[in-house]
Amino acid sequence: MEAQCEYCQVFGGYGQLIWQTIHWNIYLAPSQRYLGTCVVALKRHCQDLSQVNHDEWIDFSRVVRKLELALERAFKPTLYNWSCFKNSAFRSENPEPEVHWHFIPRYKDPVTFNELIFHDPDFGYIPLPEKREIPPEIMEKLSNIIKDHME
Repeated sequence: MEAQCEYCQVFGGYGQLIWQTIHWNIYLAPSQRYLGTCVVALKRHCQDLSQVNHDEWIDFSRVVRKLELALERAFKPTLYNWSCFKNSAFRSENPEPEVHWHFIPRYKDPVTFNELIFHDPDFGYIPLPEKREIPPEIMEKLSNIIKDHME
């Protein structure tokens, strides 16, 4: 049985693929409690950060710059949280953790997107893994805005 990541909110996947580099896939996370939340996953199987090679780290730094700039242009978050959790993989009998990063834009003030209001009640604290689904057509618009700003 595959474990569910509290932040990704999906079994066996990270969401909708919106962009990629030679080493990393960028997904729009299915849970949008924090507007613009994405998952950045290494394309090859890798269990620990110490196994990420030099070229992958360099490429990851480009992803960080592009993704933060895209969100800055689109929604102007107050700050960005980056986290690499693998805890849920170890809830199964045969854990297979994979290196992936949770990119969580944080907002001091509410943000409105497509008539939906996004509040960040945990601002200034660790983000809580609470699921918020938004309608598929709004997810598609969000995906397109982030993609447009990444190019």
